[in-house]
Amino acid sequence: MARTHRSSTTRPHDKAQPATLAVNWLGNDQHGASVLAAARNMLAVQEAARQALPAALADACQVARIERQRITLAVPSAAYASKLRQLAPRIVHLLASRGWDVQEVSVKVQAGLLRAPTKTVERTVTPLDSGALQAFDELRSGLRPGPLADAITRLLKHHRQ
Repeated sequence: MARTHRSSTTRPHDKAQPATLAVNWLGNDQHGASVLAAARNMLAVQEAARQALPAALADACQVARIERQRITLAVPSAAYASKLRQLAPRIVHLLASRGWDVQEVSVKVQAGLLRAPTKTVERTVTPLDSGALQAFDELRSGLRPGPLADAITRLLKHHRQ
């Protein structure tokens, strides 16, 4: 009977997700722990700020920096920035009510924040049947020459090929 030998260097968490391993590694290093704490702090502020914003703006907005009593929010365009500046007092009030020591919100435009393009919807095309083609032929014959007649001619030509 063959025995299987498990290496002494194999640990139960070795099969954990890479992100979990990275977070565990950061937590064990003094500098890494401060980076991890800052990241968690930014995520917590971002989640709290999202609740003060309309959904579309909340999805486009990210906390870029927290320093002293100011948070900097990054958005992908000037239009978002304009709306966010209008809502800044509301954000400050909400964060203060949740225990954050924030007195000011600044806004920074970062075009790189634009989200991935939305999913394209596959277009379904139903070819015109003979009855529809005949109706367009009759319509074209009753029109004076011009842009509409030309468009119908192109449509017929396209669907008869």
